[in-house]
Amino acid sequence: MINSLITKFAAGESGPSIHVAPGELFTVGGVTITNSMFYGWISAVAIIALLCWVARKVTLMPKGGIVQYIEVGVEFITKLVTSSFDDPKRGRKYVPFFVTLFFFLLLNNWLGLLPGVGEAFRIGDTPLFRGSTADLNATLAAGIVTMLFVYTASIRESGGIAKYTRHFFVGSPWNPLYLIIGLLEILTDLTRVLSLSLRLFLNVAIGEIVIAVFAYLGSIAAPLTALPFTLAELFVGALQAYIFTTLAVMYLAIAANHSHDHSDAEEEGLINDHTPEIISLQTKEA
Repeated sequence: MINSLITKFAAGESGPSIHVAPGELFTVGGVTITNSMFYGWISAVAIIALLCWVARKVTLMPKGGIVQYIEVGVEFITKLVTSSFDDPKRGRKYVPFFVTLFFFLLLNNWLGLLPGVGEAFRIGDTPLFRGSTADLNATLAAGIVTMLFVYTASIRESGGIAKYTRHFFVGSPWNPLYLIIGLLEILTDLTRVLSLSLRLFLNVAIGEIVIAVFAYLGSIAAPLTALPFTLAELFVGALQAYIFTTLAVMYLAIAANHSHDHSDAEEEGLINDHTPEIISLQTKEA
């Protein structure tokens, strides 16, 4: 396979068609519509229709087929969310959002692997369809929406912005060391949008590139040479949807559990605003 690649490039062939950036299809009211946006809308309609159909088919008695797999996925994410919170009842109210997030990412990742998505259909030199999660704009939007939800829920669970911000500081914020550590924690927290979106984008985009390269190497036998990597991408797509959802759940659960523990401690009179100073005085006296 490596010799085939060397031979093809040495012969002056252009190589596989690889697009990292989305292609522009047309303009509506001054807004450019890209192929990833266009296919993203189609995917969204298909996902909504599928899940609405599944919701109507769900019964008390288990069913086979796709309904069963959707039910398993819902139960899996539900257990993930509720088990992450100290109080499962607090986590249960966030289950609908995270179940929706998981299936939205999972199905978008898989729909980008369907035959015909990519180079099969073109408008000029631009592919008509492109998987939405292979576009950084789409994954960045998913990361922003997810983290806005996490921040809003975390602030609500903490009882306000001030109390939520307080959990970044391990001690008194007037202590220079604690202040620096707290500010670094806040900065790290703000970069989670980028880490979520970049991780998803890079894994999906690199998978597309690998499939395109081996499809090019296979020439007439492209479906056979690309098939193993397409199947691998099915697993990668599921894994990335799970990782994205799990991290979002953990971000919310950590803030909620910390605020709950802090509230319990304050109610029991174990901590207050002067706790660091009291501990310091006790240490000196000893």
